[in-house]
Amino acid sequence: MIAFVIRRLLQAVLVMMAVGFVAFSLFAYVGDPVSIMLGQDFTEETRQRLVTDLGLDKPFFVQYFNFLVNAAQGQFGISYRLARPVTDLLMERLPATLELSFCAATLALAVGVPMGVYTGLNRDTWISRLLLTVSLVGVSLPTFLIGILLILVFSVVLGWLPSFGRGTTVALGWWTTGFLTPTGLRALILPSITLALFQMTLIMRLVRSEMLEVLRTDYIKFARARGLHNRAINFGHALKNTLVPVITITGLQLGGIIAFAIVTETVFQWPGMGFLFIQSVSSADVPVMAAYLLLIAFFFVLINLIVDLLYYAVDPRLRIDRGAAGGHGH
Repeated sequence: MIAFVIRRLLQAVLVMMAVGFVAFSLFAYVGDPVSIMLGQDFTEETRQRLVTDLGLDKPFFVQYFNFLVNAAQGQFGISYRLARPVTDLLMERLPATLELSFCAATLALAVGVPMGVYTGLNRDTWISRLLLTVSLVGVSLPTFLIGILLILVFSVVLGWLPSFGRGTTVALGWWTTGFLTPTGLRALILPSITLALFQMTLIMRLVRSEMLEVLRTDYIKFARARGLHNRAINFGHALKNTLVPVITITGLQLGGIIAFAIVTETVFQWPGMGFLFIQSVSSADVPVMAAYLLLIAFFFVLINLIVDLLYYAVDPRLRIDRGAAGGHGH
């Protein structure tokens, strides 16, 4: 188990270095941040001084090495656009993105798994067909269009929910939360549904296909032959055996939710990291863009590690295989 974790951690470090290189390579040549920071009226001497202060006069690999060393210490430099430490900017926006992602992931699981189980067990009913048709819409429509339609119906026409912003937040140390205020909770509803819809339909279809596959296996037929109750067969045996692929996909989707919150945050003007990234792109704010991509990569790597460990815990075959491999080694 320890060797497994160490191997995964080493892979994670390599992935982070590769992402850092790609991010830095892509953004080092995007626009001219010095001109953006100085505006239109500046002397060549002022420009040269700023270039030197930012370290932009050094060779590419020197800049990249300095970026990696600082990033390993949690320092991503100063934002060109806002002239503030990038780490501070990301920490301010992190709670908003994580709360939105958490709500979307919870909603996707809470609705997607039961819908998948129901459509798997009752595949010929009209409700199942209706749910599958609706899920096709959820998969097909782009996220930004879903968000705009929800704003049109629930904010503009009905006037029930806010169309932008995070509502009133409460500070708990450095963390800010909207969970403790009525306006904060209301502001979460539309963006959470928008972000969750695609993941929800994906989880529903995965659970349904896994349930149908498991229900056809021999051990389910034997369980029926032994006279076990349908509830025990469906939930005690069938659902339990769909967990492994569902855990894998759900874990990866959680990383996807955090990464793709960028679209939802832009549509709803949600003050998270994704919205900060979009604002930074327009002003070639390289430190913020590179730091954002590294942070997203870190979330993906961390979630993948947790998923691998859960996979290892849930599926006994992996432990048996590793044990057998170790035995052959001796």
